[in-house]
Amino acid sequence: MIKLKSIALILLPIIFCISCSSGSQEEKTANNQKVELTNDTAGQKIDVMVDGKLFTSYCYSDSLMKQILYPVLTAAGTAVTRGWPIQPRPGERGDHPHQRGIWLNYGDVNGYDFWGNSYQIPAEIRKVHDGRIKYIKIDSLASGNGEGTLVANARWNDPFGKELLAEKTTYHFIAKDSLRIIDRITTLTASDGPVAMKDTKEGMFGIRVARQLELPSKGAATFIDAEGNATKVDQMSNEGISGNYRSSEGITGDSVWSTRAKWMDLYGNIGTEDISLVICDHPKNLNYPTYWHARGYGLFAANPFGVKDFTNGKDSLNYSITAGNPLTFRYRVIISSGHHLTDGEINDLADEFAKKYE
Repeated sequence: MIKLKSIALILLPIIFCISCSSGSQEEKTANNQKVELTNDTAGQKIDVMVDGKLFTSYCYSDSLMKQILYPVLTAAGTAVTRGWPIQPRPGERGDHPHQRGIWLNYGDVNGYDFWGNSYQIPAEIRKVHDGRIKYIKIDSLASGNGEGTLVANARWNDPFGKELLAEKTTYHFIAKDSLRIIDRITTLTASDGPVAMKDTKEGMFGIRVARQLELPSKGAATFIDAEGNATKVDQMSNEGISGNYRSSEGITGDSVWSTRAKWMDLYGNIGTEDISLVICDHPKNLNYPTYWHARGYGLFAANPFGVKDFTNGKDSLNYSITAGNPLTFRYRVIISSGHHLTDGEINDLADEFAKKYE
């Protein structure tokens, strides 16, 4: 009997180690999805493929006022971004033509609007106020198991072609089981003297989501941009519309607008697919935790600069990016397919993000 116990004591650690090894191998296999980046120079885009299926494309066409990720798909291949105005889908809204895909820009940069900038806006209006983020070049592309990276350069030019800011952005495209993750690290450097980022709600890191992920419509509404221009968003059918916001601070629905939070989850269903779409702020970002410019009609944006608008004038920021003091922003987008993420799961992914780019 003593010998049997001794053998059992010897075998237990071995069994445990085999079990650990097996778990590690399973995890390795689960994270072994091939992320491949391909530059389509003719189409002026870089396709990001996961095991041969499209995840998203980095679009740098001259027909755009800014570079965007479009479309953005779940692991099941469902678009979480609005199609209009690039590839309209039935039942979508036809408002805010500048809100497409995933982007980063701002509504008041030395007095110029880089947010509401679209070639679909009449030129006589656009040329006076609108800046443009001009694509310059790709520094590097890297494919790999579980993650691929892209490093790109751009310039924020005023309407007359003068460079205000140099932009360098690194994208990390991550595939893990049914999760798709995009980490965007953007550094803005003043090109010539201080660049004023005056407080406005019109910014900054944004996604325009698919119609089904909007919040159920409660009626027509009119929204005023930084220049005082009004855009009407009509009442639409709520059939199949299931979106809802939930913040890291426990605030839900339309009430999240203008609040501060470490992350924001937009969850709902497209058909029978449960989807969570999350944006995480980073502890090293300016004004962390950020304010949220998140609207029920499908605009989902984090904006650290718009303090005056978000506090009804009680506070202000009016930040300036000065020469020799570049400003870096770090944002994570999480797309979960087939499962609505819990607070605990989001917190784990947000903590991982914070540690990865310390």
